Amino acid sequence: MTDLGSPDRLSEARAALADAMALHEQGDLEGAETGYRSVLAQGYRATEVLPLLAGLLGRLTRAEDALAAWDQLLAIEPDHAVALHEKGLTLHWLGRTAEAIAAIERACMLDPDNPTAIGNLAVVLADTGRNLEALQHFRRALALQPDNLHLRHQVRRHGSGSVPFWHIPMMNDAPRNDAFEAAIKAAISTAGAQARVLDIGAGSGLLSLMAARAGAQKVVACEMEPMIAEMAQQIVAQNGYADRITVHAKPSTELAIGTELDAPADILVSEILSSDLLTEKVLDTFEDAHRRLLAPDAIVIPRAASAMGCLVASKNLADYSFVGEVSGFDLSAFTAFAPQRLPIHGTMTAWERLSDDLELVRLDLTQKKHDAVLARLRIPVTADGRAIGIVQWMHIDLWQDVSFDNHPDRYTDGGWLQVLHSFPEPIDVAAGETLDIAVGHDRITLILLPLSE
Repeated sequence: MTDLGSPDRLSEARAALADAMALHEQGDLEGAETGYRSVLAQGYRATEVLPLLAGLLGRLTRAEDALAAWDQLLAIEPDHAVALHEKGLTLHWLGRTAEAIAAIERACMLDPDNPTAIGNLAVVLADTGRNLEALQHFRRALALQPDNLHLRHQVRRHGSGSVPFWHIPMMNDAPRNDAFEAAIKAAISTAGAQARVLDIGAGSGLLSLMAARAGAQKVVACEMEPMIAEMAQQIVAQNGYADRITVHAKPSTELAIGTELDAPADILVSEILSSDLLTEKVLDTFEDAHRRLLAPDAIVIPRAASAMGCLVASKNLADYSFVGEVSGFDLSAFTAFAPQRLPIHGTMTAWERLSDDLELVRLDLTQKKHDAVLARLRIPVTADGRAIGIVQWMHIDLWQDVSFDNHPDRYTDGGWLQVLHSFPEPIDVAAGETLDIAVGHDRITLILLPLSE
């Protein structure tokens, strides 16, 4: 308390503060602000009045003025944890995120067991895209308040929100897992337990665990999503293979011989194929691995992948791919914005075959270099209909006599979906005719387009 010089002045200051607080409680924020500023001008109890004033200014949505009040308090008490926390929230409100993080981090350092401050730091970190750090702070806050439902929700939301939905159905895909494990066992039996294994796109670490269980003594895995990589490390340790499997939270293009790998890998296992083969920069990744990370005679799993498909008709899928007259208006021009690739789930959406199954594009993943390709494919039409495009799936060659495919007639529950590659517009076809299409890839996406006569 400041020495106000006389009992009367001290009494006046006390009364002024009591009046201001009463106005504040009654909801007269403007009147309370005037009162608080009068008290501060008298030099009375500034460290107690400034938080009241700053909070009031925040309620009035006067962020800059609130920030000035918090700064005024921090000029008096630089290590005031509450002021640093509230200043950080105000800075975040103003869009000054880097300063906000610094202020709240300082508050958390001064008050390390404050779950509110830790949780708010997590919120600000998440808003800047620093999801792994945010999740770690939410977990820390939850450990301090285990019954806090809000924190429990945030931990789950940020964990699941950063991980594509297909990871869990992919892990639960028993036929796919069995095929990969059979190939991995055969590879390690051929190359020996001392063969160095590289797992690119490790995800949960499942393929690395399969390799270790098959006898591999040294497995280096990489996963570019830090949150997933952290989970893979945890799973590896929980399953007792931390001494043989190392998980790096980075893409394979950032691995190097002599740092993450002590020598070129003898076996490559990878699970980065997307439903349409190429979307996840498959060719760039495999080429880089061949060039820098693999022994010349390295075993590659999978060693090849093909895009398979057939010509289809479907009223339901057509409504996702084309638009014409709507409510009496011609909206057909908007079809130019329709997705070229539409994920579908087996035969759960009705569609009709207009051709037999065909191999559209084949990738030999043991090759060191892949050029963009384009060729003509003549499709014999087997049924009359209005062709809207090609439904495409994958066939993966993992090892001699070991393969896997997600053929739509017998595969509906895994992580890989089928894909409708829609034509620019529907084409009427008749049984016995042929339809010529251009098939190939630009190294990033498949190209499946009808050819004009």
